[in-house]
Amino acid sequence: GYVRSFDNIVMRVMDGLMSIPTILLAIALISLTGPGIGILIVAITIPQMPSVTRLVRSVVLGVRERPYVEAALCGGARLPKVLWRHILPSTIPALMVQSANVCADAILTEAGLSFLGVGVPPEIPSWGNMIASSRLYLSIAPLTIFAPGICLAVTVLAVNLLGDGLRDLFDPRAKRRR
Repeated sequence: GYVRSFDNIVMRVMDGLMSIPTILLAIALISLTGPGIGILIVAITIPQMPSVTRLVRSVVLGVRERPYVEAALCGGARLPKVLWRHILPSTIPALMVQSANVCADAILTEAGLSFLGVGVPPEIPSWGNMIASSRLYLSIAPLTIFAPGICLAVTVLAVNLLGDGLRDLFDPRAKRRR
């Protein structure tokens, strides 16, 4: 977001990545390379990159125009030093909040892929694998599906609440309202 020519190129690539659904990309990557934890991490990470990139860009565009950044540049500070001292610290609170949201989405994506049979191998415990293997016993023992499903929902809710708490902690406007 700081260098405009580079910013335009990166944003067009991110727009292209945003057009690919997470599940379809993951299934395509896994069908090309075979199942494994490494490719699952890549398949979950690639669709998450555009949201994080856009967030960092919006923060950088706002901070770039602040007087202390302009003063540092006018004072003779080199661009890497300005980026390291002024721009990067401003992005960290927003990234911490976004990381909680990305984590919750990654948990759900992994569970969905494992349920479909394209996630982690069946011998690795996963809520998606547990739900998939228990669906045969739904009429006999419904708790075998509901227990991992409820645990998955509670975990995702907890991670999202953590993100909300981090947002409240790092939002200077919320501190002024108290």
